Amino acid sequence: MLHLGHIELFVRDPAQALTFYRDVLGFELTVVQADRFVWLRSGMIELLLRPAGNTMRAARFEDADHALVLYTDDLEATAAALRQRGLDFKGTDGAGCLTFTDPDGHWFQLVNPAH
Repeated sequence: MLHLGHIELFVRDPAQALTFYRDVLGFELTVVQADRFVWLRSGMIELLLRPAGNTMRAARFEDADHALVLYTDDLEATAAALRQRGLDFKGTDGAGCLTFTDPDGHWFQLVNPAH
C-alpha cells in the first residue's frame, strides 16, 4: 500500500526556519537530527526542514509551482492570531483564501474548508 510519508521542505537554514514554523505557525518540534534536519508535526502530517542551497521561489502565489494548505475552522481568528505572532499575509489566491510565505519563500494558503 502506498501512502504519503512526510513532506520535505528545502530551506537555507533549518534552525532559523524552525523558529517560524514553531513560534509563528505553532508546529510541534519532534526532533533535530545531526544538528541539520528539523522534524516537525502539524496534526497527522510530518514536515522535514532540510538544508539546501537552491531555494528559488515564485514571487507571487499564482506563479508558484506548489503550495501547502493549512486548514482552520475560524479563518478570521486564526489570521488575527498569526498576525499577532508576526505573520505578514501577502494577499489572497483570488478565491478568498489568504496567502503567505515562510522565510524561504514557500507559499501557503490559509483556508476554512467549510466555506
